[in-house]
Amino acid sequence: MNSPMPLNPPLHVHEYEAANPLAERRTRWVVMLTAVTMAVELAAGGLFHSMALLADGWHMSSHVVALGLTVAAYSFARRYRQDHRFAFGTWKIEVLGGYTSALLLAGVAVYIARESLDRLFHPLAIAYSQALAVAALGLVVNVVSAWMLSGAHGHDHDHGHDHERGREQAHGDRMHDLNLRSAYVHVAADAAVSLLAILALSGGKYFHINWLDSAVGLVGSVVVALWAWSLLRSTGRILLDAEMDAPVVAEIHEAVRASAQPAEITDLHVWRVGKGKYACILSVTTATAATPEYFRSLLERHGEIVHVTVEVNSPSVARA
Repeated sequence: MNSPMPLNPPLHVHEYEAANPLAERRTRWVVMLTAVTMAVELAAGGLFHSMALLADGWHMSSHVVALGLTVAAYSFARRYRQDHRFAFGTWKIEVLGGYTSALLLAGVAVYIARESLDRLFHPLAIAYSQALAVAALGLVVNVVSAWMLSGAHGHDHDHGHDHERGREQAHGDRMHDLNLRSAYVHVAADAAVSLLAILALSGGKYFHINWLDSAVGLVGSVVVALWAWSLLRSTGRILLDAEMDAPVVAEIHEAVRASAQPAEITDLHVWRVGKGKYACILSVTTATAATPEYFRSLLERHGEIVHVTVEVNSPSVARA
């Protein structure tokens, strides 16, 4: 992708999201750890005939790809941060990375369910002791990876926002880097499947409940599918700009209603351009001499609104 200079560069940079180099660096380490553990689990699952272990290994293999996408999204977002073709910055590259990872996670859930059902009706002898050791290794790696990612949130907190509810909302959104969250969900799902594999293998070894191995694979597929759906919903809403039910929209209506200049909102568009940061196009009708700057000033204390375009019409223009 080339980055030609636009014929008419913008008057100011529309970049509302700070980079998160710590998250990118830690995700790279997690990719390497996951890749090594995946290879061990796949080899051991095939050797010891454990469906739970194979399910975890294949689950991890997709996560290597998904986590690689997470790293790539950070890299592209950083690389094109000053590219003026991106109207509101490159943050949505990271959201797109999270969405793609969720799709892969959904595919993994289907694969695990299919393989578990097949093994349930066509069981194989399992080398429980060896499989347990490898499953325990996978769990340790996943817990370490989750710990690394949980400490990788950016600390670019904005302390200049004095509107309490808006500040809490912005803080909460900052702590949910969706690209980072997708990586965290992947390793958390791996940890859950590893734990289920350990329980299944233990049940088979100590209580001779051999069908547990395949049954736990099915349970793991459901857990993974639920996490994938949650991530798809949160990233999909942002990519489709389907957030007109966000609290900030009600705050804009409230600010205009409570203004000293009587006005009616005739059109409003709000969409997210960063973690806890929104752009707004506001059209109002008023019989007073209020200017766009006046209505823009009403929204200044809502620190999560970082880009505002205001159109003011008279009642006669609105009726026309």
